[in-house]
Parts: sequence; structure tokens; C-alpha cells
Amino acid sequence: MYRNKYHENIDVLQVNAAPRRSYYIPCANEREALTLERENSSRFLTLNGEWRFRYYENIGKIDAGFEKPGFDSSGFATVPVPSVWQTHGYDRHQYVNIHYPFPCDPPRIPYENPCGVYLRDFTLTDCEDLTYLNFEGVDSCYYVWINGDFVGYSQVSHVTGEFDVTPYVRRGGNTIAVLVFKWCDGSYLEAQDKFRMSGIFRDVYLLRRPKGHIADYTVKTTLTGGDKAAADVFADCDFDYTLLHRGEVIATGASAGGRASVEIPEPRLWSAEQPSLYTLLLSRGGEVIAEEVGIREVQIRDGVFYLNGVNIKFRGVNRHDFDPERGFTVSAEQMKRELFMMKRYNINAIRTSHYPNAPEFYKLCDRIGFYVLDEADVEAHGVCERYSKQTYEDRMAYIARMPLFERPILDRVSRMVIRDKNRPCVLIWSMGNESGYGVCFETALQWVKSYDGTRPTHYESAVCYERVAGETPDFSNLDLYSRMYPPIDEMEAFLNSGYPKHDCDRKKPYILCEYAHAMGNGGGDAEEYHKIFHKYEQCCGGFVWQWRDHGIAMGK
Repeated sequence: MYRNKYHENIDVLQVNAAPRRSYYIPCANEREALTLERENSSRFLTLNGEWRFRYYENIGKIDAGFEKPGFDSSGFATVPVPSVWQTHGYDRHQYVNIHYPFPCDPPRIPYENPCGVYLRDFTLTDCEDLTYLNFEGVDSCYYVWINGDFVGYSQVSHVTGEFDVTPYVRRGGNTIAVLVFKWCDGSYLEAQDKFRMSGIFRDVYLLRRPKGHIADYTVKTTLTGGDKAAADVFADCDFDYTLLHRGEVIATGASAGGRASVEIPEPRLWSAEQPSLYTLLLSRGGEVIAEEVGIREVQIRDGVFYLNGVNIKFRGVNRHDFDPERGFTVSAEQMKRELFMMKRYNINAIRTSHYPNAPEFYKLCDRIGFYVLDEADVEAHGVCERYSKQTYEDRMAYIARMPLFERPILDRVSRMVIRDKNRPCVLIWSMGNESGYGVCFETALQWVKSYDGTRPTHYESAVCYERVAGETPDFSNLDLYSRMYPPIDEMEAFLNSGYPKHDCDRKKPYILCEYAHAMGNGGGDAEEYHKIFHKYEQCCGGFVWQWRDHGIAMGK
């Protein structure tokens, strides 16, 4: 099926993918679920480990029939999954900021497009239940076969792709084949300021599930006045529920029409300083899902950002998923080390620059206590160097104004929101980074506000808008006014006036999505910036660039 070249067809984003859903791992019973660790679920089967692997310089050199049963892979090497192939001697490390790493001609990509074939055997003891295959991160796109049958295709490097593989698996031995391309048409939207690496870099696993299981659900919390709160649960089918706090049962019941509302007296509210979590158990058909729920409410009033009625300040950092030896592959242990280091330095917020992080990262932020600005896997900075219109801002908006990219950008934003919607740590949705402003982002913002009205929206590149004859920009679904690296006197002047340029007539919280550039010998004016943060209620803080240098260990 790779010869159909889905990776070169901008109209094809996924093939045979399962419907999108929030992130969770189902369990067989309440005992497994209450451990809150996915490795303890008997319905979770990891496919991480050593895979057979072969690297090719382009599609024309791929071994014919690699996906077929009986293919002779004796000449293949092995690599660990998850990992990126550049850290194992294939291809080369490549750092790119503004430029694309290939000729810029959207949506076309070069024929000389490196790729890798991954093969692995696995065993199933029975096939009575449904079986789902999950990839949490693959750069940049991938085709999947099981036992020689084509399963599907997906792109977007930093969000989960899930496939119902029930028709393809069998009791006993099975073989999975995955073909990964370094670039695809989606690479035009993945021009982030970072090393470019390739491969299956996040976890791969199977989920065994009963027929009629809960497919997706949404949990929303509100403060209902006085000393009360409520948690509302919406699912695609009916379910039984139990809400607990520190092992004590708060409420039990059953949904009606896939909906349940749980009143919570004397709630323990969630914040970065006191990350109190409740445990919600959802049960149906012999399966139990445990969801950690944080009771908190985000509001904007008169241009001021409030959490639980308090005007909070983001003492934040931008963070890449990165390790100097393993590249994009970051273990849960490393995530924990980084988060505890941040706590020691009084950091309370993280911008996931510039893509969604691994799902387990958000679970850790829920538990340890961090405010997250969750950013979609969108950056199209590279067009600035290709097109020579009058202004830098106008050039950067080339893709943002192309109807051809409207659906792909919406796809990336919506997959992030649907995956992470139940995470209490996520306070803000970000549409992406440095891609200009136009109809593509207006569409994405409109969808987000219609799908989830409980969180504000962010997109810094809206400030770069340059008015074009005949265009009337729509900023009505954008809730924050965001800047990068503004001078102190400019911030003072703006905050004293209180209204953004080219914007609608309502005040919006002022946020620095990047400031105090701290890579190398940067990081100046920190004290001056923080004085501004605390002087003005409308200013809700910012995120230092960056948490850690993303350099490669080269043996010296």
C-alpha cells in the first residue's frame, strides 16, 4: 500500500484509523485500575523492545515483500523501539530552525526520502476480545501490516495513532511490519526549532478490549458555589461509576443516556501548589477505566486569568521531549527527574513546545502539579525562507492562508484536544507556533471553542498578522494575547493601554509564550520581567526558552 504514496497525498491523513478518543488504558478489574499504572493492566501488552530493522535511502530501494509472511529478514539489523534511527548510526543528525530540511514546494516532498522497515513477532494467547494497536509517536508517518495484511496509515508525529487490528491478528504467533518515512506532506507542518529525527520514538502497545466497551468519554468539573463542586461525565454509552478520594468512596451510581453528574461536597481543589486528585472508576462489560480527576475551574474576567478564582502567574518554561543520547525518546523516569528539578527551581508551568508530549507526561504533571499550555504539532516557519513577499509576517502566513492546509491543521489541533481533554493540568490549548495567521487557524480555533469551552485558547502568531486587502481577520475565538521576547518598555506601554493591536474590543490576558532566551549565555532581564508579571493583573506570566539545551551527545 505504500506505493499508493499516502505520504505524498495531502488529502490522506489517516487510513483505517480507529475513532479518536481521550487517552486512557483500560483494565480487567478494579484492582488493576486502582494501581493507576498502565503496566499493571492485563489488557495492556507492550510491543516495546528489539525490532528487526533496515534503513533505505529512498522508496525505490525497499525490499519487495518485506510485509509478507515468510520474508527473509536475516540480513536485517535490530534497533530498540522506542528510539530514533539517527542515534543508531542510520542517516544523520540534522538541526534546522527556520529552513525546511528539503526543497520548499508545499505540499510536495523529495523522491530521495529516507525510510525504515521495522519487523517484530508477537504472541496472543487468545483472540476472543477486540484488539487495538497503538503508536504514541512516529516521525513522520507510517504504514502498518499484520501477518501480511495492510492495517492502515497515519501521520502527525507527536499524537497517538490507534488501529482496530481484530480482523488481522490470530491466536499464537503474529508478525507486525511498519514502514516509516522521514518526510511526508505533513512535514511542512513540523518545522519546529529542533533536531530532526525519525522512527518509532514513543511506546507501541496492544489493548485487549471486550465488545461494547466505552470508546470515549469526557470529564468536566465546575465549582458550583459555596463549598461544593461537580464532576460531569459524558460517554458514548452507559456506564457504572465510582468516585474516590484517597481511597474513600465519595459517590457511586450509573449513567443515564451516557451521562452522569456527581456532586462533590467540600472538594479538594487541584492546583500546581496542591495537586489534589480524585479517582473516577468507569465500568462496563467486564472492563474498568481509572481516570484521575482534578477539581478546578479556569476563567478569564476583564482580561485577567483566574484558576479557582485566584489570579495565578505562570512561572513557566518551554520544554522539548529530548535526551542528548536517545533523542526524542524520553523515559518516564527522565520525565519525573525533570519535573522534580523544575519544582526545586519554583517553576510551575510548562509549554509543550511545539507539539503534544507523550500521554504519560501529562499524568505526571497532574500528580506532581504543573500548569500545562498544550501545543499542537504545528509549525510552518520554513516558508519564510522560500517566499519573498513584502514582510516577514506575510511570508510566514503562506501556509496559514492556504485552504489546502486547512484540514491538516484542524486534524492536528483536534487530535491533541481530544487526546488530552481530561487532563486537569492542561489549562490552555495552543494552536501551534510560528506559522502566521489565516483561515486555517481561524477554523481550528472555532472548532476548539465549540468542542471544549472550559479552557482558553492561545496562538502567538496571531500578533504577526499583516492585513491583506479584502481580508477581515477573525480573532474572536482567541482568548490570550501572546508575545515572544518583547522589550520591557513595550510591555509596560501595552499593559497600560490594555488592548491588543488588530484585535477585537475585549481585554485579554497578556502572556509571554517565550522570553529570556536561556540557551547558551542568554537568560537576562529575569527580574525585570517578573516585576512586570506581578505589577499588572492582566499579565499572567510567561515561559522561558528553554528548559534545557537540546544538543546531541557526540562522544566528546
